[in-house]
Amino acid sequence: MRRKASLVLLAFAVFFTALSPLLRWYAFPRLAKIPPSQYQEMVLEAKPATLIDYGTMKAKRVPKVTIVQTLKGNVAESDRIELTAGRDVVVWDALSYVSGPDGKMVSEIPERYIFDAHSQEPVHATGEMVDGDRVRREGIEYKWPFLTERRDYTYFDAQTRTSAPIHYKGTRTFRGLEVYRFEQTIPWTKVPLPKKMPVKGITPESVEKMGTTRWYTTKRMFWVDPVTGAPVNGEEIHREELRGGDLLPGGGKVTAFAGHVKIRDDYVDSTVALVKSQRSLVLLLTTYLPWGFLLLGAALLALSLHLEARSRRPGTGSGRDDRTPEPEPRPAPA
Repeated sequence: MRRKASLVLLAFAVFFTALSPLLRWYAFPRLAKIPPSQYQEMVLEAKPATLIDYGTMKAKRVPKVTIVQTLKGNVAESDRIELTAGRDVVVWDALSYVSGPDGKMVSEIPERYIFDAHSQEPVHATGEMVDGDRVRREGIEYKWPFLTERRDYTYFDAQTRTSAPIHYKGTRTFRGLEVYRFEQTIPWTKVPLPKKMPVKGITPESVEKMGTTRWYTTKRMFWVDPVTGAPVNGEEIHREELRGGDLLPGGGKVTAFAGHVKIRDDYVDSTVALVKSQRSLVLLLTTYLPWGFLLLGAALLALSLHLEARSRRPGTGSGRDDRTPEPEPRPAPA
């Protein structure tokens, strides 16, 4: 019986030991993915800020500028693209809506971001755009890959429609989470005017005819949870200018928007809570279960060897004495 039990334990030991790397290196890359129907809203503020007054074409100081960013999964488009892409695809219809202290629109930039649900690599398909302009993204945007590494990544900048390195700047602790800090600086670059202007009668075409151009620079910072790849905090030191042309007095330049943009505290709190719940699922597949199965396999192997050794000891295994009994003495003849 002991030998049979040791063989059963050995089989289970082999099973759990083999399951450990399969779960980490085979199952996890296929199971961990962004759901196609995800919806997320984020509110950012610049307090105070500088904003252009289109009535006077001069910059003025305002108490607050608000930016509302929404990411909405487009399931129908995901299904359509997956038919030809041959992999799991997520389509995010994003909108960045900027409003002044009076709540009126300053700018409104829609995007369509198409990417691989597992790796977050961009998928190039019809509909990929920023503010109606067709783009071809390289690198990531909005989210880092699962199990983010301590290295530089390529990050897409929607204003310039180009990609540039975003640099790893070290590990920090943020609200109880160990996070990686990344930083990217975009130098002054000429960028397109928004398709939707805040003043009636002013269009990008009319501004361009007057010879006025829009320029932009920013320094963006992200604090990223390395397990899920989700940013838990972000900031931008953002500046935009209108330069030259007949629209500006004297053909000089004027600040269109400038401010230190930060995520509002209540949205930071809700993001951290969400990431903490999601990271437990990722750790379950990458750490807890693989290491648990490996330790369980080692324990079962040790127990199997112990039972096998006991079954081979003399006088054990069958539960009876295997030595040849001595013959009983015969009674003497009468």
